[in-house]
Amino acid sequence: MLDGGLGAVPDAPLDAWLVADARAELIADIRRRARARGVQVRVGRLRAGELEVRPLAVRHTSHPCYGYRIRGPGGVVVWAPEFLAFPRWARGADLVFAEASGWNRRIWFRGRVGGHACVLEVAEAARRLGVRRLVLAHLGRPTLRALELGLRPPFGEVGLEGATYVLGRSGRVRRHALRA
Repeated sequence: MLDGGLGAVPDAPLDAWLVADARAELIADIRRRARARGVQVRVGRLRAGELEVRPLAVRHTSHPCYGYRIRGPGGVVVWAPEFLAFPRWARGADLVFAEASGWNRRIWFRGRVGGHACVLEVAEAARRLGVRRLVLAHLGRPTLRALELGLRPPFGEVGLEGATYVLGRSGRVRRHALRA
């Protein structure tokens, strides 16, 4: 499991519950739900068969935050739901779940200690770094307003709640199986 909380809890047994931000707003709820499933919440590595999950730092706030680079037989997936600057380590990924809080400008935290990237910067960086498929997650009010006005990202797609995504053996992304 990656992140989660408020209804985003799997039905199946878990090997690990990894989080991007150990101080996230929902961390108390996430820890409670993880304990009920017999796992500890942590930022960390995981190896399960051919699957390798590595945490890598992202610039987000004044304390350490991470995204995850997930490598498996079908390709590379990046989970980076919150950041101020698109992570360069996402270069060449087959599928990236990325920050989408702001639409056309960053959202800064008080004192500019960090913040959230905007969709237009995320789309440009993902395209420049050779990301094959970009799924925008962690939608903020500015992005929701833009979408309501009919605006669309120049690259990538808006993630759909409950949708699933699968990587094919060729590394090409097909819809349905890695739950977003």
